[in-house]
Amino acid sequence: MAYPDDAIKREEDEDADEEIDETNYKTQKDAVLFAIDVSSSMLEKPPPPATKSKSADRDSAVSAALRCAYQIMQQRIIAQPKDLMGMLFFGTEKSRFRPGDGDGGEDADSLASINHTSSYPHCYLFMDLEVPAVEDVRALKSMVEEGEDPDEVLKPAPAGKSVTMANVLFCANQIFTTNAPNFGSRRLFIITDNDDPHSGDKAARSASAVRAKDLYDLGVGIELFPISREGAKFDLGKFYDDIIYRDPAAEDGSSGRVIAARSGGGLSLLGSLISNINAKQTPKRSYFSNLTFEIAPGLNISVKGYILLNRQKPARTCYVWVGGEIAKLATSETIKVDSDSTRTVEVGEIKKAYKFGGEFVYFTPEELKGFKTWEFPDGWNGKGLRIIGFKPRVLIPSWASVKRSTFIYPSEEDYVGSTRIFSALWQKLKKSEKVAIAWFVPRINTNPVLVAVIPSNGPDGGSEGDGDGSGDGEKRSVNPSHLPAGLWLYPLPFAEDIRKFDDSRAPLPRPAELTELMKPVVENLLLPKTAYDPAKYPNPALQWHYKILQVLALDEEVPKQGDDPTLPKYKAIDKRVGGSLAEIKERLKSEATHLQTVRAIKREAEDDGAGTMGKPLSKRPKTTSAAAEKGKMSNKDIQNAIATGKLSAKPVVELKEILSSWSVSTSGRKAELIERIEQWADGNL
Repeated sequence: MAYPDDAIKREEDEDADEEIDETNYKTQKDAVLFAIDVSSSMLEKPPPPATKSKSADRDSAVSAALRCAYQIMQQRIIAQPKDLMGMLFFGTEKSRFRPGDGDGGEDADSLASINHTSSYPHCYLFMDLEVPAVEDVRALKSMVEEGEDPDEVLKPAPAGKSVTMANVLFCANQIFTTNAPNFGSRRLFIITDNDDPHSGDKAARSASAVRAKDLYDLGVGIELFPISREGAKFDLGKFYDDIIYRDPAAEDGSSGRVIAARSGGGLSLLGSLISNINAKQTPKRSYFSNLTFEIAPGLNISVKGYILLNRQKPARTCYVWVGGEIAKLATSETIKVDSDSTRTVEVGEIKKAYKFGGEFVYFTPEELKGFKTWEFPDGWNGKGLRIIGFKPRVLIPSWASVKRSTFIYPSEEDYVGSTRIFSALWQKLKKSEKVAIAWFVPRINTNPVLVAVIPSNGPDGGSEGDGDGSGDGEKRSVNPSHLPAGLWLYPLPFAEDIRKFDDSRAPLPRPAELTELMKPVVENLLLPKTAYDPAKYPNPALQWHYKILQVLALDEEVPKQGDDPTLPKYKAIDKRVGGSLAEIKERLKSEATHLQTVRAIKREAEDDGAGTMGKPLSKRPKTTSAAAEKGKMSNKDIQNAIATGKLSAKPVVELKEILSSWSVSTSGRKAELIERIEQWADGNL
């Protein structure tokens, strides 16, 4: 449903005056470091495909990983320009920790030369963790699209000189500590096809586990993107189960799930990597945190709220200064000035007022806060969610949506056991097919809203067991972008929000034959899995806007307009239901002809002054002039006039009267009117 912009803006304006807890509601900046394994197997290109499939892999796993990182960087540099991104190659012959340290070649005689060139052997920091610069993006683009590697970075280490994962993790630790010490989200993306890098070496496995624990203590999450080969499954139990920590209190049931991207077999490795990485999106900031949810008197739990569905539109994320040689991010500073004296106005001099009767009534900040203060029990801090009753779900109509719905999820921070009670309420509402009606104040000093607490299914629309993140992982991984299981706060309208609309018109008749003909058309044009996935249909106008910004930022040529996935696939539609649509078209044409004939006979009967049963019809009030009344012609007279050529002798007024009685356009000159009458009469009389 499309919401009016003014309603959303009004809601945002109300939020601007609220007291927001900055520790729980802050802009979530993300720092992502790609760690790509450069081994012989990762550099090996797949064999030529047996079929001429366009989706078959033709690049090595390293090339696919680089393309994936490049596309992710393109998205982030426009949508989230303050995020940090870096790229670390491990398993390389050369070693470099920081740009400028020098590219160290391997010395097979001693380890001292390795330590001289880099503190982390066989680790090459290709891009430091920072806001991607234009030069970095261009260098990565050259490596991805043209295969340029002038420094021979993508060269695996010789046999017997393999990299230790402890060094890789410790190198990542130093990068995050130095470049992103205070970021809310810090993540290490490991892309590899080796499920046991330290086979039989317990000391190396133990050291790697210690370094992984250090990263998690630092607040860095490790995400693994394994690549499985034909006939060889990636076994997490060999090594990475001790490296990847799964948070039992994670709010996303799929957060701990590792999905392997398969290479070969007609499945695009690049598409799999991009899909899996996009599924690991930046943790969404909460709309409210630790809100008290009163289910019954004396029974309280705490929940967090998220705005998962929102309208996407071009937005200015930052100001850019283009006055110099290099474009730079500008820092804005607002100063209020008196329009009369042009002097700077201090914050303490500004007062808020409302206009009543032509005069301004001033209020202090404390009085303004008092207007929106509602009575709550002690400990609620002026906000909360309270159930006041229950209703059958069928009593909540779809048109009752007046604002964006809020997704809520339990939190154990204030009330231990909130998850169990929340799950019990969710299952009971689903089983009873009921909704809860609640009184909702999301933040301090906001207006209260009546909401319906509606339960939702899991990502696959499955059973109740899907809500706790359990179930068949293969089934749930089909479409991870589906909405999660939980409770939704569905804002309900007040009495003055409902518009009165009296639709007294009778429904249009539907021929049974046409209804039957349409059934196979609908059945053959259903979306995959009969579900709409918005992630597969990006907004073409928005994508073109971002593409132009990217062209300006990287000084590239303006590309051609890309494909629009929202346009109908006419060839596929014609192949599936072309014959049925042609049959429906002919049937519709015959139905329309029959209906027009019936109406023409009825008008002719009205002209003769008798109804269908021989009874005289009630006289209508005269609304036309006497000249037009004299010039009225029956359908038979019109046919005779056309046949004898006397229609051109009629005045324009009479011709327009004839066309008006048929609900046909009366615009144009006399010759056009005559031609229009002849065409209509030829097909309907």
